Amino acid sequence: MSTVTRTVLFTDLANYTQTVGRSDRSELRKLIAEHERFTLAVLTRHGGRVVKNLGDSYMALFTSATDAIRAGVDAVEQGQRAGGLLIRAACATGDVEEIDGDAFGDAVNLAARVIAKTPSAEFWFSESTKYCMNQSEVAWECTGSFEMKGFPGKMPVFRAVIPSKCALPEPIKAAVKQGRLTVMERGATLTTLPPNPTILLMDYTPNSDALERLISSLPVLEQSHIWLAVYNISPLDRHEWQDSGRGLVVGAPNAIRNAIELVANEVTACDDSHTIIFDLGETASLQMMLGGLALPVAPMANVVDSYSYDLLPDGAWSNESDSAVLRVKVNVSGVAITALSKGIELNGRIMAQGDTVALEEQSNIVPPSGTIKFIPVSGQYAGLLMSAPSLMVGIANGSTAEIGRDPAHPGLALPDRRGHANVRWCSGQKASKARQGGFTMDRALAGRRQAAVTVAHDGSWEIQSIHDRCITWLLQNGNELEKVEGTAPAKDGDIVVMGTSIVRLMSPKE
Repeated sequence: MSTVTRTVLFTDLANYTQTVGRSDRSELRKLIAEHERFTLAVLTRHGGRVVKNLGDSYMALFTSATDAIRAGVDAVEQGQRAGGLLIRAACATGDVEEIDGDAFGDAVNLAARVIAKTPSAEFWFSESTKYCMNQSEVAWECTGSFEMKGFPGKMPVFRAVIPSKCALPEPIKAAVKQGRLTVMERGATLTTLPPNPTILLMDYTPNSDALERLISSLPVLEQSHIWLAVYNISPLDRHEWQDSGRGLVVGAPNAIRNAIELVANEVTACDDSHTIIFDLGETASLQMMLGGLALPVAPMANVVDSYSYDLLPDGAWSNESDSAVLRVKVNVSGVAITALSKGIELNGRIMAQGDTVALEEQSNIVPPSGTIKFIPVSGQYAGLLMSAPSLMVGIANGSTAEIGRDPAHPGLALPDRRGHANVRWCSGQKASKARQGGFTMDRALAGRRQAAVTVAHDGSWEIQSIHDRCITWLLQNGNELEKVEGTAPAKDGDIVVMGTSIVRLMSPKE
């Protein structure tokens, strides 16, 4: 018998086993009848054909993956409204063979595996369904990759976002808890931002002129700190936005606001002793300014043979990007830059697009985002690419602030660029294990909590290394980086290097 391509949708009543144990026969019959009446109506209304009914669960086939998603979303969302039914749903798309009113095939097996991992009142689906559905019509997000019995390797799984619910990404939750989240509604006026802000843009149409104008008006921020709230978004707009390093919060506006409020309500108010980081102003005695890219020497520890970073038009550094204007590469020969667009200036001369030039002495590079100064240094780094600050945090007298990928609140967060597309690996088992283990330059060389900067009551500065493996370096004089062991005094103009990040310590300007 020939097979046909179908989307296989499973639904079931969450917590059904526990409900059976607490219900008498009359209550159980009433629950099953209500579930059958409601679920059959929803599935058939969206074009589904039920092929199996086990009372607490259904299997239906759809010719359209988009219709299957709509049916599952309605079943989950409306089930709670209609009769308090806690329904979960899951689907997968692929070839199906129908025999004697039943259905068989990998798509059936995969859908069954996915629903077994789906939480109550949610709808998850396979990658095969994602590619077959109309992604512009469905609100969805990735939930992660999972091992599925009977299928090789880990498989990506996605969540269809229910209109009344929003699962906030962890960076947004952290920003809410740390008081760093700024929600900017469409038409609102840009206000003073908190230190190290995360910005969530609400009610903006992706790729619109209004959105582009707003982004261009923002201070220079790490791209990962800019998030856009969306419900439906086209695949192209989604790819372009996320490819820039920015994030998406998928959900209906009210659901997003409710989720933020819920997290905020969970936060215990900090006492005055915790309020040690201030916005730049009269109270700040020291400014920590994040900006630039530090370049460790290569090869590195028999793991990284060479590596590169791409400069985006807005001045942010990315592992790899199709929209980059400049690429810097570090290998055993040293540091070289390649102009990926027209108009890049090096020491007063315009580079032709595609030109590659070795950097051996202090140089000025001028891309569209502003001047970058290359400073050669000795030791374990090949040089520093110093640029305008992307983030600034002020510290008051008698206060301490941490620096790291995930510093204790309050603190200065370093970039955490994911992936290793910019790395060329050494040969050998050590490099192979690093690659399989998810190695990234940022995570290998910079700690979650790496260093702390203290301003004493008398106004003196001190930097302390608080990570036992990731090294913190200090550049005070000339071009020699000095390792911070324990604590070290710091002064105006000092440069702190951690992994690939550069932090300048400056006195506030009058």
